[in-house]
Parts: sequence; C-alpha cells; structure tokens
Amino acid sequence: MAADTTRYLDVTQEAGAAFIRRSLVGPVVMLNLLRFRDIADYSADPHLAPATPISGAEAFDRYVAHTLPFLTRSGGSILGLYEGAPNLIGPASERWDRVMLIRQASVASFLAFAEDPAYRAGLGHRTAAIEDSRLLPMTDRKAGG
Repeated sequence: MAADTTRYLDVTQEAGAAFIRRSLVGPVVMLNLLRFRDIADYSADPHLAPATPISGAEAFDRYVAHTLPFLTRSGGSILGLYEGAPNLIGPASERWDRVMLIRQASVASFLAFAEDPAYRAGLGHRTAAIEDSRLLPMTDRKAGG
C-alpha cells in the first residue's frame, strides 16, 4: 500500500463549511500538529522574507509573534506550545515538530480572528514554515459541544 503524500496546509472550503455546520457552542480548542520545512519557503510572500534564509521553525516563531496580539484581542490564547517527538503510538514515518493548543471563546471569535486583514498580512510566515499540518477543533464534552 502506497503512503499518502498529500500535504495539508490550509482549510479547504468543504472542511470550513462542515466546521461551521457543527454549530459548536462555547469555547473551541484547536489542536495543531505541525511539521516544518528545513528551510522556510517565502516564494509566495517574498515581501515577508528575511534577508538571509531561516528554518521553518524560525519562520513559525515569526508567525506566532505576529499572531499573538490578534489572537489575544479576539479573546483567544495559546494553551500550550510543545516540541514534538517520535510517535509512541502511530506510524514511525510520521513526525510532528511542534504541537500547539489554541483556545478561542467561540467559533464566531475564531472566524473573526481568522478573517482579520491585519492578522492575514503575516500569514505568509506560517505558509513559509509549514511542510504539513493538521488542525483539529475540539470542544469540552461537559460543555455540550
């Protein structure tokens, strides 16, 4: 059986619509699994590129620094930002360099944050950094989500 070589970098229209249709109530926590490029690729956003090449991890750190004020202003927060490690359960060939947990007060506040033009102006740092990712929205079972 061939390995899946699909890379996931952005929300698809279908996944976004399904997320909204879930009609989640209350806070939402986003589990981010992130695999970085060895060298950040700023070809899609050259105006954000540093003078000398940097790693994907460094580009992601720039993304976090840019994003944090917008996230906070929207009522969100970083619950945790962790270094990845080899899987304890799962494919040995799969690796995630960083795991991040983001909390938003609601789906509406998440969507407002994600559409903020000033936030979006720095999104190229994330694009440059990421080789592959997963984003899993979660709700507290006790909250009825």
